[in-house]
Amino acid sequence: MLTDTYGRVATDLRVSLTDRCNLRCTYCMPEEGLQWLAKPDLLTDDEIVRLVGVAVTRLGVTEVRFTGGEPLLRPGLVGIVERCAALDPRPRLSLTTNGIGLARTARALKDAGLDRVNVSLDTLRPDVFATLTRRKRHQDVLDGLAAARAAGLTPVKVNAVLMPGHNDDEAPDLLAWAVENDYELRFIEQMPLDAQHGWQRDGMITAEAVLASLRTRFTLTPEGDDERGSAPAERWLVDGGPARVGVIGSVTRPFCAACDRTRLTADGQIRTCLFATEESDLRGALRSGAGDAEIARLWQQAMRGKKAGSGLDDPSFLQPARPMSAIGG
Repeated sequence: MLTDTYGRVATDLRVSLTDRCNLRCTYCMPEEGLQWLAKPDLLTDDEIVRLVGVAVTRLGVTEVRFTGGEPLLRPGLVGIVERCAALDPRPRLSLTTNGIGLARTARALKDAGLDRVNVSLDTLRPDVFATLTRRKRHQDVLDGLAAARAAGLTPVKVNAVLMPGHNDDEAPDLLAWAVENDYELRFIEQMPLDAQHGWQRDGMITAEAVLASLRTRFTLTPEGDDERGSAPAERWLVDGGPARVGVIGSVTRPFCAACDRTRLTADGQIRTCLFATEESDLRGALRSGAGDAEIARLWQQAMRGKKAGSGLDDPSFLQPARPMSAIGG
């Protein structure tokens, strides 16, 4: 078991497969100048599958989410999914993606054993998409979402971040579109993920502001804590259901007390929190010949150092120096 000193048990593993991305979202990374990880520093496909296997068979992990950067850029992705789906016990497998390339890969990923996807899409307007991502790929994301739904990678969840002066007026339109297309929409408060450290707390669209905007057009009925469990999103029934919308208030409504996540970076480091300032090296242990029992022990030791919270709700919070693209969302 991966238990921390506050009694939380990590059963959800987030695995970053690459630090690279084919978008340059303004709230995530600068347009240019990022230093990518060298290939020898990245975990190999075999190393990823082995570490996931240790987590699942020895440490009680039941859910695995593949992230990035952009995980669809990982050449061996389908094979990694297939091998992880063959583990006993079989974990639930999901993927967080920007959707570019998903139209080509959704069916193969489903056949390999992927259960569902989360796709990032912040706007319905192609011009705003180009401004926010610095790329003209809006239609590719829409095509990827449709392909995921057709392949059965459901529920297809759409993650949206609202940015002042860009798409802060789009919450009701995004929800109407999601309901029409049978996607589950989740709004995420903008977090300090940008390598250029441009995040400003007072410029963030809060969870309360999102909900107020949605209520101008929809009736929202809270699901309640029993339904939420350890999920980061608070969810509401839309106009009585069955459609739902979620809001992840990472900054203003933190959910750290129920956190059940552990994170493996693209270069083989364990992070106990997305915003942790410390990491524990598993890649070095792997490559020096450590057995699975030793890897499990090191992982458990790392989790005992997990802090009570992320610190995001503290006005004096300082962003980690390490780019988030290698850490995974």
